[in-house]
Amino acid sequence: MLRRRSWLGLALAAPFLPGVVRAQGGGMVVFAAASLKNALDEIAAAWAKDTGKPAPRISYAASSALARQMEQGAPADLFISADLDWMDYAAGKNLIRPDSRFNLLGNKIVLIAPRDSRTTTLALTGGDLAKALAGGKLSMGNVDAVPAGKYGKAALEKLGAWTSVKDSIAQAENVRAALLLVARGEAPLGIVYASDALEEASVRVVHRFDAGSHTPIQYPAALTATAGAAAGDVLADLASPEARVVFERHGFVAPAR
Repeated sequence: MLRRRSWLGLALAAPFLPGVVRAQGGGMVVFAAASLKNALDEIAAAWAKDTGKPAPRISYAASSALARQMEQGAPADLFISADLDWMDYAAGKNLIRPDSRFNLLGNKIVLIAPRDSRTTTLALTGGDLAKALAGGKLSMGNVDAVPAGKYGKAALEKLGAWTSVKDSIAQAENVRAALLLVARGEAPLGIVYASDALEEASVRVVHRFDAGSHTPIQYPAALTATAGAAAGDVLADLASPEARVVFERHGFVAPAR
């Protein structure tokens, strides 16, 4: 059982709507990349059980959507992005406190198929990926905005597979939506984080992308420019050994140095 100084509580599964979170529950608000949901939900439940205190609420969505919501005035105390670009974007708009920023976690990307697929392993050379799709769609986060989609496109370009599949991409609003398309059998293959694949029993990993095929996957965390007084303790807890155990159990890794 986790003993924490302060932090996470009941999570919002749906993307955030400006003004809704604080209007409904008040208190601290965490904006977090969709891929963090299971790990943060576990920490939230343990914290609420152990302390019985009012807890922050969590809004999960694509990092791009969360950064833009903050830019539009959405209230939040902490922001955890799934890549450096969207944290840089928030910093460039003066939406975070730069001195509070640090890289919290790392991750890996994998190619998945439905659990009952005949595809069990796949080497991404030549036209292998296009052939395996057999006219179906490759499910990915939006390749221009969603971090998992951007990492996936970069890896496919590095491996020489992008050109053959670029017209067969089903682009989802976040990585969990991409995962769901494959889990439901609506797409024969998809690219998600290793942590997402670990959480979904209806899919199997058929290829693990080498870390050198894309830029390092980093999850930076920071206080927002409007963070409340208690948010600093929350941010410190994110890097605690107790939190690290939970994150690693859910498939995350230490951030690249």
